[in-house]
Formats: sequence, C-alpha cells, structure tokens
Amino acid sequence: MNKQKSSAQNAKYPDIRRDLERQRAAILNDVGEVLTHRDDLAAFPDVSDQASAEVDQNFSMRIRDRERKLLKKINEALDQMNAGTYGICERCSGDIPYKRLKARPVTTLCIECKTLQEQEEQARG
Repeated sequence: MNKQKSSAQNAKYPDIRRDLERQRAAILNDVGEVLTHRDDLAAFPDVSDQASAEVDQNFSMRIRDRERKLLKKINEALDQMNAGTYGICERCSGDIPYKRLKARPVTTLCIECKTLQEQEEQARG
C-alpha cells in the first residue's frame, strides 16, 4: 500500500518534477564550473583590472547565493512531492492551482495567501 501511495504521489506532477530536477542539475553543474574555473585576483598586474575582477567576483557571489537559496527551495519542493504534500498551501491548506505550480514550481502559497503575505509585508514597511 505504501509503495502504491508513493508512486501515485510521484505521478501527480511528473512534468513539474522533471523541471525541478533539470533546474537542480543545471545549478549544481554551474556551481561545479565556478569552483573549477576561479580567477586568481593576484594574476591581474593592473590595479583597475583587479578591481574590476573583484566587482565581477562579488556579483557572481550574489548570484550564487540566490542560486543556493533556489536550490534549497527546489529540494524542499521535491521532498514535498515525495511526502505527498506538494501543491498544498502552507498557510490555508488549500490546493495550489496547477498553473501556479507550473509557473512557480517552488511556491508554497496559493495566490490568495501570497497576496495577503505581500500586503502584510508592505504594511510592516
């Protein structure tokens, strides 16, 4: 019974699961490339070239931080799929529409709850 339930949960959103797995693989591939192709800032004899390289490196680090956060959300979404809780709003426990999940597969809130959350954040300033 448990295997049947698990396979039914995995079959519910196979296209979204594939998208999430592809996105995760792409992020992990990019991280591997960054780690193996790091620029040595000491290799730039000109101070302005070194400063430019540092700016580029800082920008890349901010992007990598965003990717790290996205990777965490992707893993959480895949875990939810495995647990059978994917597509359920964490705030109201209602179903998140397929179109929303397809557009934003890492979402944990339905449109109504996301709108409320954003309004609350705006009210706090």
